[in-house]
Amino acid sequence: MREKFWQTVKMKDMTPQEWEALCDGCGKCCLNKIEFEDTNEIAMTRVACKLLDGQSCFCSKYETRRDYVPDCVQLSPQKLPEIAYWLPRTCAYRRLHEGKPLPDWHHLLTGDREAIHRAKASVRGWTVPEYQVSEDDWEDYLIEETP
Repeated sequence: MREKFWQTVKMKDMTPQEWEALCDGCGKCCLNKIEFEDTNEIAMTRVACKLLDGQSCFCSKYETRRDYVPDCVQLSPQKLPEIAYWLPRTCAYRRLHEGKPLPDWHHLLTGDREAIHRAKASVRGWTVPEYQVSEDDWEDYLIEETP
């Protein structure tokens, strides 16, 4: 990967390895969300995709996830503009798309994949798998996005 590529390379020009390295491993994109049609507001829930590993905060079947979750969004530079609004505010993809810097705890800055968890910016330890909660009850699991 190129040095500080996230500062010097347009997202559409990143290599696949650089693109994947932007992911901070927060797991928030794998939380089920509710979009309220009357306000277009997006609300996060603690209800996680069945493939999310709640400890590592990564997909347990990343390479084959669409075999298990056909509507899983495959993030790409082309798709980012239309879906950035529902990505977490701390997400590197969203932040770079909005012209903002990476968060201070991001592993590309710290060299430490655990920094995000120490900063309490991930979902580690507080999600509920979607197979344990009826979709009708998701509103009971609404959360405020932090930080």
